[in-house]
Amino acid sequence: MYRAGYAFTCLAFACTAVMAQSKPEQGATAARPQASATATLKDGKGKEVGAAQLRETPQGVLLTIELKGIEPGVKAFHIHDAGRCEGPTFQSAGPHYNPEKHPHGLLTAGGAHAGDLPNIHVPETGIASVEILATGVTLGQGERSLLDANGSALVLHAKADDYTSDPAGNAGDRMACGIVNR
Repeated sequence: MYRAGYAFTCLAFACTAVMAQSKPEQGATAARPQASATATLKDGKGKEVGAAQLRETPQGVLLTIELKGIEPGVKAFHIHDAGRCEGPTFQSAGPHYNPEKHPHGLLTAGGAHAGDLPNIHVPETGIASVEILATGVTLGQGERSLLDANGSALVLHAKADDYTSDPAGNAGDRMACGIVNR
């Protein structure tokens, strides 16, 4: 699947989104310092079902996600606006992270939310290892920071994101949530 500026590669065990490389402009500033954060994903009963490592890169934040004990299938994975994960429904995580107020969807004209990420394909084993580059966010300071006063959360949904329906891609229930912590 291809969308301007993004290349998506999906395999049975991993799905990677990488921003297309472009030549830096002359006089471009040096890369941002490499900040990092983590999140532990838990299901609605409080059982740990995954972990994520987040690392700042010059192109955005690289998320390395490990999931275990997940029902097989295609699942939506989003960054949500609030650093809260009160189970069992995780509505406390708020809507998708969207500082620029774009419409939802990787396939939507004028989209997507900064928190809209590619779907995760979980194989029959229920174990998945995924890397995703989120280009519209930072772990540094500023209005796109995942570590602002409100914080942020990573949310795994029960169904696939259709990449178009507003506000959440018809992704179904929130089945796991993890607060992003430095």
